[in-house]
Amino acid sequence: MDAIALEKSSSRNPIDILTALPPIGALLAAMGSIQFGAATAQRLFPIVGAQGATALRVTLAAIMLLAVRRPSLKGLSPAQIRAIVLYGASLGAMNLLFYLALRTIPLGVAVAVEFIGPLAVVAASHRGKMDILWLVLAATGLVALTPFAGGARLDPTGLLLVLGAAFFWALYILFGRKAGEAGPGVATAIGMAVAALVVAPFGLAHAGMSLFSPALLPLALAVAVLSSALPYSLEMVALTRLPKSTFGTLMSVEPAVAAVFGWLLLGQRLSLRQEAAIACIIAASAGATVTLVSGRKPNALADAVAQR
Repeated sequence: MDAIALEKSSSRNPIDILTALPPIGALLAAMGSIQFGAATAQRLFPIVGAQGATALRVTLAAIMLLAVRRPSLKGLSPAQIRAIVLYGASLGAMNLLFYLALRTIPLGVAVAVEFIGPLAVVAASHRGKMDILWLVLAATGLVALTPFAGGARLDPTGLLLVLGAAFFWALYILFGRKAGEAGPGVATAIGMAVAALVVAPFGLAHAGMSLFSPALLPLALAVAVLSSALPYSLEMVALTRLPKSTFGTLMSVEPAVAAVFGWLLLGQRLSLRQEAAIACIIAASAGATVTLVSGRKPNALADAVAQR
């Protein structure tokens, strides 16, 4: 830290802290909303399956975004349209695989493993020595969660599904950077519509006409609002008022938030090995953020975990 930055840092007063509290609260509320939505979505699993729950959540979110944003394809280049389609397809696949994994994998573990996607994108973008360290730390946490590491066993299929979700989260980030050139509102709304087209056939094939039951609509709307509309709005408040370094570091604790909601709402108790594995992945995410900031690089991790 240079002398000017040090002087600015040391001159912070309680007013600065008080100013930061609302956006920090908004970000924490966004994380809580997303995980509450994920836990609530599991109430739909016995009725329409994970496929149907995904289809309802993404389709209703797409309808809300299209109604609010009213995007247009006019003026977009073929390359931008292609990027938005790939971005939306990745978003749909990511959500579908994540919900499928939640059938057998605890929420906190699933969120921690999924975070490896954006972490890998950050590390691959910079390839510094510290980035390798954070990847090794995340890999250590991942290995500790595998069925071969002993302790409480996780379902291998569920673990592979959430690794697939992490892979598509990485693609979502890469395609999202190009899609964002069309404007974040346009890319998000149209991308969510594409995601709905991707996941709807899986929901219909599994649940059939049960998806259209009026009795499901209140719960499905709650999931869509909690998992998409509300956290997106709250994250925008935090992103515009917090440094990206702070945003990225705080987002790193989301697996812990997920573990707490999984315990409170779903009765999912984790073993000490699983808790340690989650802590490794959280430390890797936070460490990657700190490394980016100290290296004066754009905080890609903050961009990666936002607007998912």
